[in-house]
Amino acid sequence: MTKKLLLQSILLKNNTIEIYVPEPTHVKTVYQAQLKIDTASPFPYWSQVWPAAVAMAKFLELHPYYIENKIVLELAAGLGLPSFVAAKEAKSVFCTDYLPDAITVIEKSVEHHQLKNISCGLMDWNNMPIPFPQAEVVLMSDVNYDPADFEILYSVLKTFLEQGSTLLLTTPQRLLAKPFVEMLLPWCQLKEEMEVAYKGTIVPITLMVLAADFGE
Repeated sequence: MTKKLLLQSILLKNNTIEIYVPEPTHVKTVYQAQLKIDTASPFPYWSQVWPAAVAMAKFLELHPYYIENKIVLELAAGLGLPSFVAAKEAKSVFCTDYLPDAITVIEKSVEHHQLKNISCGLMDWNNMPIPFPQAEVVLMSDVNYDPADFEILYSVLKTFLEQGSTLLLTTPQRLLAKPFVEMLLPWCQLKEEMEVAYKGTIVPITLMVLAADFGE
């Protein structure tokens, strides 16, 4: 997946961010080969930039005070677009995913931007390090897509909130995600509806800013 990469330009509100992405036809070829070996092979959703990540990046660009001079962690980053926007204002950014291929591509983008305040590494919400990383701000885009993950994901978010982190979450407006979003409402400081153009359509995205001092 990481042998053929393209430098993709992503237009935000005021700037354009370049990041490396796997070449789509190569992704398809590799995935089809994997299916012949194992029909249960998951599609590499991490290998493209999704609307929720674009929405997060646009929000950070317009509201830099959430990340200015802060220690920022992006969890389940995929290709890490929000991390590269955050790095322009943050004290430091740790961009993480549970897949080594994703980290390899993110590292190429870090090298491209020659940023000194961003690093990347493996992290899995199903097996978080104890104690949790100390982050003033945690970024998460399009993570609540599988109801089987909602319980562990809620536990991870709750732990970050209890240790004082502010969470920024973007999610497409899927019906199956509604129960998870409702679980987070007690901590919701800001809820904003956004629209992102994607492959000729407009995708509605919900952004939430969560903080423990707004909870119980």
